[in-house]
Amino acid sequence: MTTPARRALRRLPLVLWLTAVWILLWGTLDLGTLVFGLLVALLVTLVFPLPPVTTHMVVRPLSLLRLVCYLAVDLVVSTVRVSWQAVRYGPRTRAGIVRVTLLTDSDHLTAMVANAVSLAPGKFVMQIDRAHRICYVYALGMRAGGEELVRREVLALERRIVRAVGSAAELELVGRIEDSAGTAGKEDA
Repeated sequence: MTTPARRALRRLPLVLWLTAVWILLWGTLDLGTLVFGLLVALLVTLVFPLPPVTTHMVVRPLSLLRLVCYLAVDLVVSTVRVSWQAVRYGPRTRAGIVRVTLLTDSDHLTAMVANAVSLAPGKFVMQIDRAHRICYVYALGMRAGGEELVRREVLALERRIVRAVGSAAELELVGRIEDSAGTAGKEDA
């Protein structure tokens, strides 16, 4: 394939996405809207080209499917949990901010973790300290000593994301950490 053909092929998902947004904004699907949406999308991608983004991410379909299923279940469970907190405690519902030090040092994975945490109701990332790999997570329904539970949940989510799209080095890092945690847990028993 020639270089212009490769560039056009790489832009295809963005062009399709921009066309879909155009159609959604107009609220109608007809030939005119589709053609003009494609033209506007092509014009935008030609006039404002995105810089190339290089990542070392590797998509693992089975792990990605597990991640999506986990997020779907978490969405339902979190909705029920927040609803119960609202009904049970009303405005007296307790909340807290928990400092979580992430395992990996990738900007892409940090963004994915922050978005995944914030997806379900009841928790969201308030701030990210990139220099120290720290996320500050707001959690609704906190009890005394609940900070460690929030930390474990966020780190488990990070490991799921790494297994789904992390690089080989990040996958190895998470595996070593899990192995050492498993060994430490066996020694404690």
